[in-house]
Amino acid sequence: MGIARVGVVGCGLMGSGIAQTAAQVGFEVTVREINEDLLQRGLDSIRRNLQRQVEKGSLSQEQLEQVWNRLRGTTRLDDLTGSDLIIEAITEQLAAKKELFTALHRICPPETIFASNTSSLSITEMAVASGRPERFVGLHFFNPVPVMKLVEVVRTLLTDAGVYEEAVDFARRLGKTPVRTGDRTGFIVNRLLVPYLLDAIRALEEGVASIEDIDHSMRLGCGYPMGPFTLLDFVGLDTTYYIAQVMFEEFREKRFAPPPLLKRMVLAGWHGRKTGRGFYDYSDPKNPRPSPLNF
Repeated sequence: MGIARVGVVGCGLMGSGIAQTAAQVGFEVTVREINEDLLQRGLDSIRRNLQRQVEKGSLSQEQLEQVWNRLRGTTRLDDLTGSDLIIEAITEQLAAKKELFTALHRICPPETIFASNTSSLSITEMAVASGRPERFVGLHFFNPVPVMKLVEVVRTLLTDAGVYEEAVDFARRLGKTPVRTGDRTGFIVNRLLVPYLLDAIRALEEGVASIEDIDHSMRLGCGYPMGPFTLLDFVGLDTTYYIAQVMFEEFREKRFAPPPLLKRMVLAGWHGRKTGRGFYDYSDPKNPRPSPLNF
């Protein structure tokens, strides 16, 4: 069975991006949110993103309307039953994800493929809870989804080989570069990225250099597009802290342990760009300044 109709659960930052990307390459997409307010916010975000492409000349108004006509929003889980593939992009809470997949299993045909966009949680545990572990994969997209080209395609011990190849092919049809990985906490990117980000915080704690000098060093010395503290603020300090906790619980290695400074900043509500303050102060968004840190 080829994938033609895609369901997306969650119309937040990641879910709306996945839905937009799938609709833009020709898939019929149904995106579901838990209430009308969140759904409308997500759909409005997609419409704005598409309109920006029209303004830049990369999309015509006619093409925008064609994409829009392939998108359907709903608050009813039952409306996803006609999907060939359903991608979950809800809150990063294992219990909520397991509950969702259990409910989907009851209402979806046996041939429907399930996928999770989780960045850190066990694909195997969700797959078993879903009732169809052989038709379950991880599809980890990166933010912003319409721009970022990578998708980690995650296979468990139980995933059917044919289903896995369909998932890899689906990522390619989205215009992405799929990378194959197994169900190990952090997959590829976070397994390598998170220790690097945590080490940057430890270097700051130990007085090796300032926020700006560490960022400049990694940008200009290693050619990274942004320094570790700029990236931490972009990803979200709370998100990084949560992923690090999950990885430390799995591996019990010091390199995955969240540094005390990260924990205290999260407790203080300094989560990065989304809260206006993290390692940088975004009072003037066009000219962020390093935050004074008393630790």
